[in-house]
Amino acid sequence: MRGLRLAAPALVTAAVAGYFVLPIDGLGPRRPVLSWTLFVVALGLIAVLLLRQIRAVLTDRPHTRPGLVIPVLMCLSVLVFAGGYLALARHPGEFSGLRTRVDALYFTVVTLATVGYGDITPRGQTARVVVMLQIVYSFVFLTAAATALSRRLRALVVTRRGRGEGP
Repeated sequence: MRGLRLAAPALVTAAVAGYFVLPIDGLGPRRPVLSWTLFVVALGLIAVLLLRQIRAVLTDRPHTRPGLVIPVLMCLSVLVFAGGYLALARHPGEFSGLRTRVDALYFTVVTLATVGYGDITPRGQTARVVVMLQIVYSFVFLTAAATALSRRLRALVVTRRGRGEGP
């Protein structure tokens, strides 16, 4: 059981490390079809997997591990958007202030948190559409996934308290 508790942080760490070392520099203006295809397929696959986890929680499906899967999928969606922003920033006029992978990840998290510091701004129409897509994606999929995960955790706490196992 302890191994499963460490699995989600290990997978998230591996995904973040992959974001920083994978050769995604070849994406962007030089390969627009491949770039958009990977972006759409990755987000679509993550959305489907999130929906499956949400359904499993809502239907109380036994033997599911939303505490393991949902955080990893949420992290992957952030990394996909960061990679998309990094690729878009290679198009002249799309972004102001976004130059590195850290910039792209920072902008993604700031957008997700709806903070918007203003140091990185989408200037082009495509960049603005992708930012709007991230906002809607976050409202729909990430919020629903976080809600389902908290519901499952709350149910586990109640069950354990009922058995006298403590909080």
